Amino acid sequence: MATMPAGTVNGTTPDLDTPNDPLRPLETPRLRLGRLQRLREHMAAWSVDACVLLDPINVRYATGARNMTPFMHRNPARYAFVPLNGPVVMFEAMGANHLAEGIETIDEVRPSTTVSAVAANAQLDQRARQWADELAGLIRQHCGNQVRVGIERVYAGAAQALQVHGFTVVDAQQPMEQARARKLPEEIPCIRASADATMDAVRRLEAAIEPGRTENEVWSHLHASIIEQDGDYVETRLFNSGPRTNPWFQESSPRPIEAGDLVALDTDVVGTYGYYTDFSRTFLAGNGQATAHQRELYRLAHEEVQYNTSLIRPGKTFRELAESAWQIPDRYFPERYFVMMHGCGMTGEYPYILHARDFDSAYDGVVEENMVLCVESYIGEPNGREGVKLENEYLVTADGVENLTPYPFDERLLGPSS
Repeated sequence: MATMPAGTVNGTTPDLDTPNDPLRPLETPRLRLGRLQRLREHMAAWSVDACVLLDPINVRYATGARNMTPFMHRNPARYAFVPLNGPVVMFEAMGANHLAEGIETIDEVRPSTTVSAVAANAQLDQRARQWADELAGLIRQHCGNQVRVGIERVYAGAAQALQVHGFTVVDAQQPMEQARARKLPEEIPCIRASADATMDAVRRLEAAIEPGRTENEVWSHLHASIIEQDGDYVETRLFNSGPRTNPWFQESSPRPIEAGDLVALDTDVVGTYGYYTDFSRTFLAGNGQATAHQRELYRLAHEEVQYNTSLIRPGKTFRELAESAWQIPDRYFPERYFVMMHGCGMTGEYPYILHARDFDSAYDGVVEENMVLCVESYIGEPNGREGVKLENEYLVTADGVENLTPYPFDERLLGPSS
């Protein structure tokens, strides 16, 4: 198939602000072309001449093409070739070429070569060489011979087969994460739309919290609302109640919720327009009053989120944030959430900002305007009955932050004055 310059469809330049699909008015050619250009800027900064993207989230960021995202997380059945200069080639899964056609970021669509044991069995290494040979032809044609090629999430034999062609194989995730970290102006309305839809879904979930209903039954209300609002999927099952709120990371279960239980969730929604919405709330089940201990846990978690949020400014380093952050009381520190803040975009992403006491194992960096950061807190003590999870998602502005997830806190746990 003949190629055309990126930004053209059937030889013509589209209206950059007119969406291909009127049902998704914010997903415009300007958005897709801007993300591709941002990726190429960071490829140049990392001296990467071409990327082969297999992570379906990264494929969508770079091209706008979507196809069975959760399935593709475990099956390398589609991938995108993105050179620093030259045509973007989408290798689509068998029978799905039409999903990538007509997108201005994609110059050519080809059938993919799936390099996996389930697809190739005893022919796996032969399939890997076939995969590498086709890509090598593209790389030589559009990038040259002695070049650096970024790849990700591929069978080791496929990476080795690509190296045989004389290329230096590097990690594509590094420029990719840096590209995604600072949001384009066109991304921010999509992020707000996803956050609004997710808050609507949490309202539906909160209304369903009744003693006697199981965690799974209540959790299903979030999923249903997300899909109804054209979101993609919920990435985790972090919804729990009562003694299952401590320690954190216990997944939704058939346990019936009891009156007086704390009920906690982390949204982890890949939502509208493919953008991630990540905030946490803890509620009190039933019509009773919270115990003094429940209020204490909640007050501390709320204080941690609010205090750490107040520190965020463009130009601050990650270490500066960690060293000036709210101090988790010693009795709760062993069960702390593993980061104090993290990036958010099409998934949870760069950066991870660790607590001061953990920072020797972390990396430093600088907060930039138009990053989106999630500020986390989990307060629960080892062997305690319950814990509280709270989190908000913020857009970094020129002089501070904008709260993208202003979902109400539970007044019975916090009090109406907060």
